[in-house]
Amino acid sequence: MASARALRERVRKELTEEIVEIAKAQLADRGAENLSLRAIARDLGMVSSAVYRYFPSRDDLLTALVTDGYNSVGTAVEQADEAAAADDFAGRWRSVGQALRSWAIEHPHEYALLYGSPVRGYHAPETTLQAAMRDKVVLGRIISDAHRAGVLRTPPTAQATPESLGGDLERVRSAVLPAVPDESVIAALAAWSGLFGMLNLELFGHFNNIIDDRAALFDQALTRLAELAGLPT
Repeated sequence: MASARALRERVRKELTEEIVEIAKAQLADRGAENLSLRAIARDLGMVSSAVYRYFPSRDDLLTALVTDGYNSVGTAVEQADEAAAADDFAGRWRSVGQALRSWAIEHPHEYALLYGSPVRGYHAPETTLQAAMRDKVVLGRIISDAHRAGVLRTPPTAQATPESLGGDLERVRSAVLPAVPDESVIAALAAWSGLFGMLNLELFGHFNNIIDDRAALFDQALTRLAELAGLPT
């Protein structure tokens, strides 16, 4: 009985993975809003009711795609951070940024699902949060490590931090930037926004017919964003 149960579990796992892979192809062909469990069933040569046993709705399938995408990009940035020298904080930032860009270029439709326009009618459940935080945790760890090492530059402030931001900054600090002061949390958020802004401009075609050497531009931007975040360069 144990052997039969293990076989069923393996078959279920393999079929679930196959459904997700077909759904990724659908993302490229028709977009997230037009994912079709019936079309997936046809591609698998199955009746649609069989696929619904694995994913009862389109939203369940989207959740699987979102989780898979976040875990994939999370693995990429974790490996990039581990490959860089631990005390080269700007080098770690650049390594992670390049890994993000490489992943986005290799998986443009999954990137769009994660970081592009929201899918109408879909709200990612809390079960996706752990996967969604993996890349943010890596970026936060680089800045937090620099702060603990005493080399994170606190940016000059032109104005006092509004009291209304206090709770927001504390939530960010507790999640990914432990012990980092308010000014540096704001700088980190600005740098992260710049990083993903550059990726969005490139991936969504806003550099077309304007920037030819996008790799060089991104590399230059990474260095400037590291400086903005307060990392020693």
